[in-house]
Amino acid sequence: MPKVNLSHLEAALLFALFTSIALGIVTKKTDAERIHYGLYCFGAFIATLFGLAWLMKLGHG
Repeated sequence: MPKVNLSHLEAALLFALFTSIALGIVTKKTDAERIHYGLYCFGAFIATLFGLAWLMKLGHG
């Protein structure tokens, strides 16, 4: 099996994508609700990711 080298950003994006898909599937009943909630969760993960990155950047100077 080939080794996969991902940067921290790529790994975080993949985590956000797969977690959002799973949350959308298991928490909502209709397809429209699943898609909407999955996109909402993905956006929240990305916003949190970049927000925390800026906080760490500001904290380290």
